[in-house]
Amino acid sequence: MEPHRRTANNASAPNLNLAGVADAVSHLNGHRPAAMEAAEFHAAAQRILTTVNTVIDGKSDAAKLALTVLLAQGHLLLEDVPGVGKTLLAKTLARTIDCTVNRIQFTPDLLPSDVTGVSIYNQASRLFEFRPGAVFANIVIGDEINRASAKTQSALLECMEEHQVTVDGTSYKLDEPFMVVATQNPIEMEGTYPLPEAQRDRFMARISMGYPDKDAEIEMLETHQAVSPLAKVSPVVTASDVAAMIATVQQVYVSDPVKEYTVSLGRATRESPLLRLGASPRSMLQLLRAAKATAALDGRDFVLPDDVAGVAESVLAHRIILDRKAAGSGETPHSVLRGILSRLPVPQSAHGQPGRGTAAAAAGRNR
Repeated sequence: MEPHRRTANNASAPNLNLAGVADAVSHLNGHRPAAMEAAEFHAAAQRILTTVNTVIDGKSDAAKLALTVLLAQGHLLLEDVPGVGKTLLAKTLARTIDCTVNRIQFTPDLLPSDVTGVSIYNQASRLFEFRPGAVFANIVIGDEINRASAKTQSALLECMEEHQVTVDGTSYKLDEPFMVVATQNPIEMEGTYPLPEAQRDRFMARISMGYPDKDAEIEMLETHQAVSPLAKVSPVVTASDVAAMIATVQQVYVSDPVKEYTVSLGRATRESPLLRLGASPRSMLQLLRAAKATAALDGRDFVLPDDVAGVAESVLAHRIILDRKAAGSGETPHSVLRGILSRLPVPQSAHGQPGRGTAAAAAGRNR
């Protein structure tokens, strides 16, 4: 069955029956997809990154991290000032995959049922029928997620963690692969509801886009005037391809020293006097998943300590909370993590050889 594309420009629940949703993803949920060959994996990843980079000028690192999160079965939080391409990155990544895509514009009056779905009484059959909400898609774009109330934000907790929705005591599985890409503006706080720690912890990584450099901004002015390059984007992989790429990432080998290094990093954040809240066990699991995806994208079937350090800031910075004195002295979650990485002993890699460099150097390359 060919995957279909469905878009939603508002928060209203799509008029679909549950059987149709189940049929649309049965080819992925019914069996475990086979892993890709290395050359096929590399070619598919390059097609995705090339397409994204033609739309998002000068943000190749952000594009790679977004793909890393997708292949690691995580969720992505894009946080930055308006106008730097947060929503454009999310839309472009979604359009590179021939799968179902829904966009939810979060507003203060958005209801949880708009996201998850609702049971409606059918007078003809005298039965309640479930109408799936906008979260029933492979990729869900949540625009300005912090503008919705805490009650609506909490509707995403089960979806993001367990890939299912429970309505009126009945659980419904979500499409696979499944990813939430949310954006939020940290500057304009009027009428917003900051994401609680439990919600932030569900996001595998947080990206701050930043402003493009001079050359990239000039290129944008030259190419984006007449028509948005997003209009020319067409799918370069299918949902089945992405499922196979995810299966490939899952087979990446992680040695015991790398696991110990990951745990040591997490424990160091919990013991740091600069932090009031350290990294959770869930974040350690997601950190290792992101490191496996990084290794696969770099053409390796094993994880190096540099892979863990390279994604540590993006995966952990939004989960840790500074001590009040540390915050007052100018420390940031990123600076604290860099300090921990610089002091943490780096073990040998999975194949008994040192990594490409120190973990601190890897973290510096990915700032």
